[in-house]
Amino acid sequence: MGKRIITQARGKGSHTYRVSKKAFKFKLQYSRNLVGEGTVVKLLDSRAHTCPLAKISNSEGSFYIPAFKGMIEGQKIMFGGKEIKEGNIMKLKDIPLKTKIYNIESRPGDGGVFIKSAGNCATVNRIVGKDILVSMPSKKEKKFNPECRAIIGVIAGSGRLDKPVMKAGKKYHIKKTKSKLWPRTSAVKMNAIDHPFGSGRAKNPKSKIAKRNAPPGRRVGLIRPKRTGKRK
Repeated sequence: MGKRIITQARGKGSHTYRVSKKAFKFKLQYSRNLVGEGTVVKLLDSRAHTCPLAKISNSEGSFYIPAFKGMIEGQKIMFGGKEIKEGNIMKLKDIPLKTKIYNIESRPGDGGVFIKSAGNCATVNRIVGKDILVSMPSKKEKKFNPECRAIIGVIAGSGRLDKPVMKAGKKYHIKKTKSKLWPRTSAVKMNAIDHPFGSGRAKNPKSKIAKRNAPPGRRVGLIRPKRTGKRK
């Protein structure tokens, strides 16, 4: 008798494949109306994030942001204004070209969406008409509204990948905190009852494109691929 493959089990959302709520107790988002200055109250660690977090306190309350490289407790950061200083939260239209930024808003007032992982940053590249083009870590440019806000600096924790993970158990627990599946087993190495690609026959099958209306147990392989075939 066949059994549910991992794709089906993860989709159901059982306790095995569900991330702990405690991991995401910190919401990385600043409020819509920020004026004056804030204070770095505390630097803390979160198992759901790759970078250290900073708790910022201001006159209206407190919020959390990814900490920048060199941040210390008790440090003052400015909201708005014209001063270019690491940690300041400013609108893109007020930030000079070639400045490194992170935690960029997708739309004005949404609190920051892009660039939140350790060691990353983007660069304000150029201005075209009413749009500001930012060079992302992927080396691609993205257009932003000049009213969108961002934090000046580079996110802390850039050395997290310098030291290799020496034991499989450590890697397992790192992935488990974020509900990531590890280790991954190749589908062609499974038994036929465990996966549509399983069994010892046809060890080198061609890439299979799943039908769009296929059920979860059959929706494996290439899912809605933009292109197929060997890249020339």
